[in-house]
Amino acid sequence: MRKTTAMNSQRHMRTRLKIGLSACFSHADPTRSLFTGKTLQYVEQTVAHWIMSSGAMVVMVPCPTGATQRGDVGFDDYAQWLDGLVLHGGADVWPGSYGEEPLEERWSGDRVRDDYDKAMVASFEKAGKPVFGICRGLQLLNVAFGGTLYQDIATQVPESFLHRDAVIYDQNFHSVEIVQGTQLSKLYPGVERVRVNSIHHQGIKDLAPEFEAEAFSVPDGMVEAIRRKDRSKSYIAALQWHPEFHQPGSDTIDDAAVLEDFLSAVAAAKARPTAPA
Repeated sequence: MRKTTAMNSQRHMRTRLKIGLSACFSHADPTRSLFTGKTLQYVEQTVAHWIMSSGAMVVMVPCPTGATQRGDVGFDDYAQWLDGLVLHGGADVWPGSYGEEPLEERWSGDRVRDDYDKAMVASFEKAGKPVFGICRGLQLLNVAFGGTLYQDIATQVPESFLHRDAVIYDQNFHSVEIVQGTQLSKLYPGVERVRVNSIHHQGIKDLAPEFEAEAFSVPDGMVEAIRRKDRSKSYIAALQWHPEFHQPGSDTIDDAAVLEDFLSAVAAAKARPTAPA
């Protein structure tokens, strides 16, 4: 399952790719001592380093809209300039995005970030650029294409595995069953079950018609990986687990193959001739 050496070889054979990474939001807070009352946008270091391990360059895509907006740079401009997009983890998705009211206030999510992420996905899809989602990214993509979520798995599926343990965080693991015959299974030939981390309390309830499920958690059947069905359209795939938190050489799945699959799609999309304006 270890494909790191082959991946390192391939990355030197192609031009460095520019991958956009979605931002997390820390909204304006007048009680914060640092940047008091200001909105912060940031990325978690590990996910940037995971993407960079392929030789690709990573650029955080700041939200171009908001109260402090200046100039005319927009999502379409980033989508044209960058080669692909990764949606990274973070806050809950707002239940209103899929036609529900929050069951509890603490599960209200981040509507501002939802709108930002969906606008980015629309721009990159319009530009024919591949999109890859991680954790919240998977959930956002499902909602953006008409699917729904469990607002809190433990509440709505009480017999489920505890998918988020705040104490052990990224050391919370379970088995995942890969659906045979899918593209994910082709990346791991002969492998039916793998071990992954689990750091989410929301998850897919109704899968969007645009996608097929490529993996399910063994204890409770929660969707763990999705991919766009129509391969004639631009590449979209996502994982519920955090590949960037898996340690090389451990007994978890080697996510280098997943990253290479995404980046190969990015390189292929970049190589396609563009239509004349």
